[in-house]
Amino acid sequence: MNGALAQRIADGLDAAAHPAVAAFAARLAEEAGAAAALFYGSNLRTGELEGVLDFYLLLPGSQTERIWPRVSYHEWEHEGRVLRAKVARIAFATFVRAAEGESRDTTIWARFVQPSALVWISTGEWRPRIVSAIAGAAQTAARLAAALGPESGTAEDYWRALFRATYQAEFRVEKPGREDSILSVNATHFEGLLPLAWEAQGIPFARDGERLAPRLSAAERRRILSWWARRRRFGKPLNLARLVKASTTFDGAARYAAWKIERHTGVPVAITPWRERHPVLAAPGVLFKVWRARRRG
Repeated sequence: MNGALAQRIADGLDAAAHPAVAAFAARLAEEAGAAAALFYGSNLRTGELEGVLDFYLLLPGSQTERIWPRVSYHEWEHEGRVLRAKVARIAFATFVRAAEGESRDTTIWARFVQPSALVWISTGEWRPRIVSAIAGAAQTAARLAAALGPESGTAEDYWRALFRATYQAEFRVEKPGREDSILSVNATHFEGLLPLAWEAQGIPFARDGERLAPRLSAAERRRILSWWARRRRFGKPLNLARLVKASTTFDGAARYAAWKIERHTGVPVAITPWRERHPVLAAPGVLFKVWRARRRG
């Protein structure tokens, strides 16, 4: 990793977050015994506290679960305001492997080439390791972008090709043009990032104004595309496995679903002990009650 990319990543991780976000992150991280907490998503960009805050908690030690991350939902009243968070927990070593493209996962490097902030850390010795991991995500994403993108084009052309491909590989529905919105709302973050990541990867490229042209050999391009083909095949099955796991291990799933339903329909959902313990079994009855309430107006 070159120094320029590391500095760029470090500066990005220092992005200011609302004090309430930092306080919530500290509370969650300390309860989980985490090494660090990363904050990401639209609330990082807007600085707002509405909706659900997104955190990744990086844990010391080895990964104990084969299907990761473990996801949970939390609410916390802070200074008279209820904050909500969706938290993903993952061992730091597993996070590094995924960021560097060493696992079958396609989500970590695609997610963390986008903006994130290091909002809590247990000790300073973790900081350079986290900077290196996020830089690894940028390099993994940039390498694939070079192989998927045009022979020459703007940086946005390469990022657009990358995000279009990764969204298609995941088990979720995104509106057409989602990749354009990512680039437009995070323009400052992505400006100049691609050539820095290519340099760190040792990928030669030509530059003519705003146009870039990576000089990949035919053999290197085939190697990268073969690497991607294997991960693309596993993308949807792996995401489906995570959804199935989350249906039984998503801590706070009932409260999260109740909040989402009330927010989008205006119909409050009472959380009973049975619904808290069995959110999947309770779902049909809850949805029927919501449907009936909306029909009654």
